[in-house]
Parts: sequence; structure tokens; C-alpha cells
Amino acid sequence: MTLEFKVSKKLVPYKSAYIQLKNRVNSIKKHKSKDLLWILEHPLTYTGGIRSQENEILDKKIKIIKTNRGGKITLHNPGQKIIYLVLDLNKRKKDIRNLVKNIENSIIEFLKIYKINGYADKENVGIWVNGKKIAAIGIRVSQWIAYHGCSININNNLNRYKKIIPCGQNNNKITSMKNEGKKKLNNINKNLKNIFLKNLKNI
Repeated sequence: MTLEFKVSKKLVPYKSAYIQLKNRVNSIKKHKSKDLLWILEHPLTYTGGIRSQENEILDKKIKIIKTNRGGKITLHNPGQKIIYLVLDLNKRKKDIRNLVKNIENSIIEFLKIYKINGYADKENVGIWVNGKKIAAIGIRVSQWIAYHGCSININNNLNRYKKIIPCGQNNNKITSMKNEGKKKLNNINKNLKNIFLKNLKNI
């Protein structure tokens, strides 16, 4: 399966990334582009998924960017890694649960490298550590082309979550790798790339 990998070293504005994802989806529909795995970080941004509600905004001064991904309101900011995927499931397994399971497994496997024990929760989408959420997952599917992906809190400012009810959860139930006591966070992009490329073969 042909797939393009790219990593952005500079912060990418959310709207710019979203446009690029949509363009890639449309290009794949026309059989003009490869699948995509993209690792990046966003500047401070609050986004609302298709299930987001007004009462999840605690600070009415913040701006919420509406998006068509699954899920509710969440936060992106520097120090949080975004892993975007655009995958043509017409050429893979037409199985959304399998896709989400492989994303979950990839995050868990990544965390294990840094001796963090993450786990999936059947009731609440995402990956958890000691009862706190460390990674969020949001997927959209159009004509069996899946896009968006996941975010993992590495060493970002968690205080920004206090302005929202993130993913419908108590904003005190959010953690990061740094918050879990991990100071040596080397080879983040390299490890994410290797793990996701390996596990995408199962999709």
C-alpha cells in the first residue's frame, strides 16, 4: 500500500492543516494521491467535533473552530503531537473498528517505550493512564476514506484545558507524558513514525 509520510517541524495552524486534509481526501477520491501519515503540532486551538455542545465551553471568551471529525470539544497546543491520517479504506479493510483499534494500539505501544502504561476504555474513546486521558482520537469517513486521527499530550500546558470540558470529561482528568513524570522524551517523531507505519499495515 503506497503511503506518504511527512513531519512538520514548525507549528501548523489548524485551519491550514484541515484544508490540506480535505484536499488530500478529494485527491484520493480521484485516484491522484497516496494515503498520508502526517505528524505535526498546532498552535493553541480549541476545536469542536460533530458531537460538541455549547455547555462544554467554560470560558465564553475562547474561540471554537468547528470541525467535521467525530467527538466533542478538545484542545490542541504546542507540546501535543498530532498524528493525522488519510487512508483509503477501499483499498484496505472496510472496518472502522479495526482502524480505531490500530490507532489505540499504536498509541499504547508508543507510550510503552517511555514506560507509561496506557489503556483503551470501551466507554470513553481515547487512551488513558491511571484514570486520566493522555490521548484523544477523532475520525471522519467519507466514501470509505478515513481522515483526521489522534493527539497525544507530550509536554503541553494542561492548564489550557480548564477553559473547556474536554471530550465531555472532567478537565482534571487530563494528563501528559511530562505530567506522568517523564523528563527524557527523546525520539518522539521517530518512534511515532515507526509504530504507526508498522500498525497501518493491519488496516
